[in-house]
This record gives sequence, C-alpha cells and structure tokens, in this order.
Amino acid sequence: MLSTVNLTQRYGKRVLFEKINQTFDKGKRYGLIGANGAGKSTFLKILSGEIEPTEGEVQIQPGLKMGVLGQNQHAFDDFTLRDAVLYGNKRLYDAQKEKEKLYMEGDFEDEAVNNRLAELEIICAEEDPTYESDVHIEKLLEALGFEAGMHDQLMSSLTGGDKFKILLAQVLFPKPDILLLDEPTNNLDMEAIAWLEQQLKRHEGTLVVISHDRHFLNAVVTHILDLDFKTIREFTGNYDEWYIAANLIAKQQEADRSKKMKEKEQLENFIRRFSANASKAKQATSRQKQLEKLNVGEIQISSRRDPSIMFKPCREIGQEVLEVEGVSKSYDDKKVLENITFKVEKGDKIALIGTNGVGKTTLLEIITENMQPDDGEVKWGQTIFKTYFPQNTTEVVQGEENLYSWIQGFSKDWHIDEIRKCLGRMLFSGEEQEKKVNALSGGEKHRLMMSKMMMDSANFLIMDEPDNHLDLEAIVSLGEALYNYDGNVICVSHDRELIDAFANRIIELKPDGSMVDFKGNYEAYREAVAANA
Repeated sequence: MLSTVNLTQRYGKRVLFEKINQTFDKGKRYGLIGANGAGKSTFLKILSGEIEPTEGEVQIQPGLKMGVLGQNQHAFDDFTLRDAVLYGNKRLYDAQKEKEKLYMEGDFEDEAVNNRLAELEIICAEEDPTYESDVHIEKLLEALGFEAGMHDQLMSSLTGGDKFKILLAQVLFPKPDILLLDEPTNNLDMEAIAWLEQQLKRHEGTLVVISHDRHFLNAVVTHILDLDFKTIREFTGNYDEWYIAANLIAKQQEADRSKKMKEKEQLENFIRRFSANASKAKQATSRQKQLEKLNVGEIQISSRRDPSIMFKPCREIGQEVLEVEGVSKSYDDKKVLENITFKVEKGDKIALIGTNGVGKTTLLEIITENMQPDDGEVKWGQTIFKTYFPQNTTEVVQGEENLYSWIQGFSKDWHIDEIRKCLGRMLFSGEEQEKKVNALSGGEKHRLMMSKMMMDSANFLIMDEPDNHLDLEAIVSLGEALYNYDGNVICVSHDRELIDAFANRIIELKPDGSMVDFKGNYEAYREAVAANA
C-alpha cells in the first residue's frame, strides 16, 4: 500500500535517517518509536507529502486515500463542528456545499445549473453511497463528548483540547486506506483514549502512529518501527514485546562483542610472546591473520538515553499532611468543583483523574494556593514542603539565562555543582546546560522543570500532566521515581502505565462537580467501577 525507497533526511551535516526501505502492509498497525529528536515526526511528514526528503521517494498504491491528523487547532475556527469533521472528505464537503448553494440561489430553469446538480449528486453518491455521512459524523462527535446541540457551534468556541478532538474525528471520518497519526492521544482524557483504541483496532487499512503512551501502543499496534541508529528496524508485536526483544538483542550483541574481545586479547598475547621465536613464528603469523579477520565491532550507542529522575525529601512528613474541606469553584456561573473534601494521609500517592474540563487543574491550583476557592479551605501540615509541576510548564519556563542560572534563581543556597548534577541526570550535558531557557523545546522545558523539582527536595509533589512532551524512556523513569519516592504525591495524568507505576489512591472528579475517592491502585479502581456498573 505504501513504501519508501532509499529515504534519507539530513539537515546540514546532521543526518536524521538514511536509505530507509520500508514497506507498510494493509491490515498492519505500526507504532513508530524513537528518542525525542530522532526524526519520527519528520518521517511521518515525508510519508504524508508535507515535506520533501533529501533523497529517495515515497510510493503509494494508486487510488488509495491517505488521512493525516492535523496539528493546526485554529485552521477551522470559522467552521461548525459538523462541517470541520465533514471536511475530512474534502471532495464530499465541496460537493455538498456547492449543492446547498445551488439549491438556495440557483436558477432551476438553467440547464447548466441542473446538469451541475446532477454531477454533484453523482459525486455525493460516490463518496457517501449509503447517504449516512451525517449520522456517522454525529456518532463520532457524540463519542468524543460533543452533545447534539453543540454540532452546529463554531470551532472557535472550543478550547484547544476539544479542537484537537475535532481534528481527530476529521481524519477518522472518511476511513482512509492509509492513516498517519502523530501523538493522537495528546489532549485526550482516558475515556476518549479508550474509544480511539477501539476505533483504530477496527481500521482495515494501514496505520502508522507516533505515541508516548505505552498502554495505547500495546492496545493498538501490531508492529513496532524503531527509529534508531539513523535507520528503522521493524519488530512484530506491540511495545512491550518490542522492549523485551530489543533488550535481548542488545544483550546478545554485548555478549558476542565480549567473546570477540576475549579472543582478540588471547591472539594478541600469543603474537606478542612468540613472534620473535623462530619455532613459533609460523603459528604467530597464522594468529596475526586470524586477528586481522576478527571483527570486533563497537556496539552502536542508541540515541535513546534514560534520565535518572530522583526526588529526595528534605525531611520526613509528620502526621498532619493535607486537608481539603468543602472546596467549590465556579467560572462564569458554571460550577466546576462542588464541595470537594478529602484528607491526605502520610504515604498517599494520589492519581487525580477525570474527563477534560472537570476541574483537575483548578483543584491543583487551589491546593497549591495559586488560586482561591469560592468556598472551602485548604489546610497544610506544618512539616510539609511542597513543589509544583504546572500544566503550563512550557509557558512558565521562560528566560534568557542558561539552564543552571535559571534554576539557581529559585534559591541562592543551591550549590551550582548540585544543580549541574541534577541537569545531568535529566540528560543535559555540560554544553547543553549553557543553552538559553527560551531556546528549549517543550520536552526540554519539562526536563528542566524536573531538574528544578529535584533541587527543591520537597516532601510533597504536586504534578499536572508532567508526562506531556516526555519520551517513553523519561516517562518510565518518572514512574519509577514516583514509586520510590518517600513523600506524598498528587499527580494528574492520562497515561495509565504511569498511574499504574506509582498510585496507591485514585481520586476521580466527575462532570457534576463531585468526586470519587478510592483507596487502591488504578487497576483495582477500574475493576470496582466495572463491578458497580
């Protein structure tokens, strides 16, 4: 259906990938993985035709339709929700809109108008043989949380996260033969992600998807494309199966290299000992030839690097931790939080979950005392030292300073050597630490904030979607760090693998402003919800 021939992309002297020959088969769902900066999004843009490769070409079977998830959330602000989804099939959209205009303004006594209407009817029948496009669009919108009364609203009335959902519906609507999705789970809540998983598992064509959500990849993909070493290696199976296979291959390569190194050492010793001995000269020459043939290849250094996230509390927490009593909050007469009450006990690691817009960020802003509730209060224990990772970290992390100077700006008591060590653990090399904060990417800003939080030595971590912009390796490291942390945690995340890694308590905020408080991990919570359904 889709293939690449000697595909190469370079920017100046930097080579992202070279001579990639990859075939994408019908019925297979490929997860494209690799470190941040490896070139995943660039590769997808070349497949879609958005950018031209430096060398090579992309071949698509004639007659196939390609769908690409849009990234410009403002591109359809003047469209209704319904029309924005319909635009996913532009030929059908154009035909329907022209037909509507002719029926409103056309002269039906004009033969040309009637002929054009007939042509448009044929196009509509070709693109929508069952005449059920309206029903299909309504089902898509309702499945993503948009009630029927909203379908004729303008896109400009939606938040960024909801606009992204419409772009997702837009690319799914025409059921393309080839589907290219770059981070489709961004801005989606757990219910929407679960719905998307089911949609994609039913996709009958070819799917190529980039995602940092391990649970999503495990649920959806049938093959992994690992972009590393400037090439792509294909594995059959989901992400966890790839992880096992990739680690096994690395260990086998290392064992093979160790064996060759030992053999090389033995040959060198023999040659050194006997090359001057006439009776052994022939054997020494033979060993020299063996040595020359021995290929002791260096194991390639993967572009993946695992950060070492480590939160160390400055002191042990006392018995009084945090009480939230009767907290309520409204925006423009819309109730977001209604009488939220809970008490955090020592050792609680809470995952705060709920659909988009239910007030998770609002609650964290109130807990951190950055926002005042309309009613209720927040009481912190005397022994608590808290630190906060806000949802808008990429906007908060700003400045013309270099990285260590930015962190030191929070406390002059922090020694520059310790700051540099924290930055190093978050994969900022010595040279990279000299970069200006404003020059950082979204992922780098998140890693910088993590470095600052490690320096805080807080005993209570509050985090609002810290996994956004992080690659898979960083998310795994974050999960381990939260699990091993000796303090308390409240963390908002839609990444189920991350939640499974650390949470021993689940608080879910409901759309009506209420909450559910469950003592246990996320898997146990889902089982309890299913049992009560």
